[in-house]
Amino acid sequence: MKIKVGIVGYGTIGKRVADAVLLQKDMELVGITGHSYNFRIEAAKKHGIEVYTIGDEIQFKKNNISVAGNFNDLLKKVDVIVDCSPKPFGADNKKKYIEAGVKGIYQGGEKADVGEVSFVAQCNYDEAVNKNHIRVVSCNTTGLARTIGAINKKHTIQRVRATLIRRATDPGEIKKGPINAIVPSLELPSHHGPDVRTVLHEIEVFTTAVVVPTTIMHMHNLSVDLKKDDISAEEILNIFREAPRIRIVSEDEGIESTAQIMEFARDLGYKRGDMMDICVWKEGIGVHGKELFFTQAVHQESDVIPENIDAIRAAMGFKDGKKSMEMTDKSLNIFDIKKKY
Repeated sequence: MKIKVGIVGYGTIGKRVADAVLLQKDMELVGITGHSYNFRIEAAKKHGIEVYTIGDEIQFKKNNISVAGNFNDLLKKVDVIVDCSPKPFGADNKKKYIEAGVKGIYQGGEKADVGEVSFVAQCNYDEAVNKNHIRVVSCNTTGLARTIGAINKKHTIQRVRATLIRRATDPGEIKKGPINAIVPSLELPSHHGPDVRTVLHEIEVFTTAVVVPTTIMHMHNLSVDLKKDDISAEEILNIFREAPRIRIVSEDEGIESTAQIMEFARDLGYKRGDMMDICVWKEGIGVHGKELFFTQAVHQESDVIPENIDAIRAAMGFKDGKKSMEMTDKSLNIFDIKKKY
């Protein structure tokens, strides 16, 4: 029997999760919620996705959108809700899911206590099995956890220091900035470091952040203190090559910027030009004694999408995390499946 999935919020993350659910052989997308009529709802109609309303139905009907029911009707038909609404609405909706007996998957903008566990599939899948409420951490936390977690499985990490160079907003946003400034985060550490520890509990991570006038990706510069001092850059490179959902990029390929990574994703034919892998520059990996340095790029619109699919399976009791990731990655055509599994 297929897992029946509903999605609350059909924005940047919600529409991508919906597309991913549609590709899963063990899942059925029951429908999405719509708060108001817009081009995203028009796209859902074109794709044959059922729309359930939160609020007034009149504007949907005026624009020839057939409504399958309301929010409460959707809750009656699903096993799991993936809540992709803006913070803090996911936390506000949680009590409705509890009352309906529906499991909830939440996004990283919510506080950690919204879920019984914070989740990155390759790091702590087992912790999420059979949980009723799971928080998929943010794009930045997911990126940090994937690479840090991959290293720590092979070589004990003493501590991590990272500077996050953050995009100002998503490409479709028109009301946010900065336009012509670099804005430092004066929260020390930035919230990302403590958030990584909700997934990788034993690793000390201290992060700082700046926001820059770009919309396409985040970049992270990491300094990692290792327990041993006889580890080479080539060994770290091979760890990343073997780890799921991490891609090595290189100047040799002509990839010298985030813009070229995103053009590469489009050339590979990924839907919307998304890059779900965390991209690590080969030339940016360096080792000095016990200290490892590397630079990675994170596509904020899409890297958490496979995590949401794996979180659905974990919530429903699917115990084999490696198998779930394999199923997800094959369906989404994520890079180099055969080598990674």
